[in-house]
Amino acid sequence: MSGGTTLENANPVIFQRSGERLLADTDADEDVHDPIDDREIFDLIRSINDPEHPLSLEELNVLEQVRVKVNDAESSVDVQFTPTIPHCSMATLIGLSIKVKLLRSLPERFKIDVSITPGTHASEEAVNKQLADKERVAAALENSSAGGGQPVPRQQEHLSSQSALSSRAFTDSSANRV
Repeated sequence: MSGGTTLENANPVIFQRSGERLLADTDADEDVHDPIDDREIFDLIRSINDPEHPLSLEELNVLEQVRVKVNDAESSVDVQFTPTIPHCSMATLIGLSIKVKLLRSLPERFKIDVSITPGTHASEEAVNKQLADKERVAAALENSSAGGGQPVPRQQEHLSSQSALSSRAFTDSSANRV
C-alpha cells in the first residue's frame, strides 16, 4: 500500500508454502485422459498476490488445498477462501481475482463457484452475493491492465494492490503455471 495508508492487518501470520506437485510419467502423455483435480486448481490460484501484502494467498492461508473441490465429471469447481481478518475490506477483490484466474485458465465447460469460508467474515453473505454477480465478474474479465490498455495475457494475470479494484485490472503472479 502506498502513501500512509494504514493496513487492515499490519502483521499477518505467514504460513509455509506447500511443495511443488510431483508429476507422474502419464501427466506429460497427451494420449492419457488426465482429469482436472483439486491440486491442479490449487496450483493455478495459490500464487495470486494479496492486495495489501507482498505475499501470496497461500502464504497468508487465505487459500488452502483442502478448501478446493473439483468434480471433473460434472465440470464443477468450488473454492472457499478465508480472509485473514473478519472485517477484511479486500474480500470481494480477492474472491474476484480467484474467480477471474480460474475463468481465464479452465475450459468453458466448468462452472466455477468462489465463496468465503462460512463463518470467517463479518459480511460473508454480501461478499458471496457480489462474487456470484455475473455482471461484476464479466466486468472483471473484460478489463485490461492499467498500463496502456492492452489486454492482460492469460498467463500474466496477477493481483497487486487496491488500485486493481478501482481500475478492475486483474492479473496473476504465476507466469508459467497452468
